[in-house]
Amino acid sequence: MNINEKLKKYHQEHLLKFENELSLKEQSELKKQIESLDFSYLSYIGKPQEQSSASITPIDALTCEQIEQNKQEYENIGLNALKSGEVGVLLLAGGMGTRLGSDNPKGMFNVGKTRDLYIFECLINNALKVVKQVGKPFPFFIMTSEKNDKQTQEFLKEHNYFGYDSKYIRFFVQDMAPCTTFDGKILLEQKGRVATSPNGNGGWFNSLLNNASAKQLLQESNVKWLNVFAVDNVLQQIADPVFVGATLKSNCQIGAKVIRKADPYEKVGVMCKKDGKPSIVEYIDLGEEMALATNEKGERLYNFGVILNYLFNVDLLYKIKDKSLPVHVVTKKIEYVNDEGEVVKPAEPNGHKFEMLCVDMIELADSCLPFEVEREKEFAPIKNKTGVDSVESAQALLEKNGVTL
Repeated sequence: MNINEKLKKYHQEHLLKFENELSLKEQSELKKQIESLDFSYLSYIGKPQEQSSASITPIDALTCEQIEQNKQEYENIGLNALKSGEVGVLLLAGGMGTRLGSDNPKGMFNVGKTRDLYIFECLINNALKVVKQVGKPFPFFIMTSEKNDKQTQEFLKEHNYFGYDSKYIRFFVQDMAPCTTFDGKILLEQKGRVATSPNGNGGWFNSLLNNASAKQLLQESNVKWLNVFAVDNVLQQIADPVFVGATLKSNCQIGAKVIRKADPYEKVGVMCKKDGKPSIVEYIDLGEEMALATNEKGERLYNFGVILNYLFNVDLLYKIKDKSLPVHVVTKKIEYVNDEGEVVKPAEPNGHKFEMLCVDMIELADSCLPFEVEREKEFAPIKNKTGVDSVESAQALLEKNGVTL
């Protein structure tokens, strides 16, 4: 269908209301953007969230103690897979450092005290430790967003990719979703540009396949496993041979690094089973009874929280890529252009954004290995400027692990 038919079908004709004020180039860019956007997200507005009647039960994790007993075996299996080129890594780096008081991509944030030390640098340093063990780099995919792609690429190039061989690095941009009012009208962020936001970290595999260069590297490099991780945890170990080996040895389709929760109500998603299949229950849905439930040894049954560091089997990813992930409709403050063409910065939430989440991908697999890591060695998320999960707490943990700041 042409652009006018698309706008009419979804009742979004107002997106061209300033068309006559735009240059020919601006008109062309706006229409190109409208053509590329998926308007089917609008169907989720007002749709009640499905109430699951699934039976939720605990899932056993491979504990630190068990891992230590078999560490050498797991590491050998993992190193063999890495040396054979079967493992690639994928960094989810579409976010901005807004909550940290920065207008830059989050990975550019400097956590150093006496020297420059950027989040991107911390993560690449962690990957390079394994590269040294393996003897060669592995494919390194970086998902950016429309808002931070150019800046991210320029920053990493300027810093020589912190020592990682750029021939093995591929950037790709996360797919975007339109932003709407509460009653489903798509907003404009400028007279000639639709307001959009990244469609959540669950759409990463489709976004990768939409990029010709990234897709080519994935297919030509014979990667069978992708270690997917988020930008904000500066201590996480990447392409960890022990994690890779344990997942392969278990014959599971996915590995998930987990930590023991600091308290029953810690704000992390919890590994469990739903109707016998692996799943993750978000902390807000856990409920007091499940949060406090214990086994005969007095250990909490739902005690292993995910840290967004997963190992996905690539064959599985191709199988599930066309399956519909749940779309989460979230309420946010969204800057927009009003009917008079003025930019409005709302003080209160004024509309919806649409997100698919990586945790929902777990439910599309038949098996997942929860792999316990020591939180003080592998969990230093930077979500806030101060307090819990902050720049300050991450700096303290980095220093505790011997990193000079």
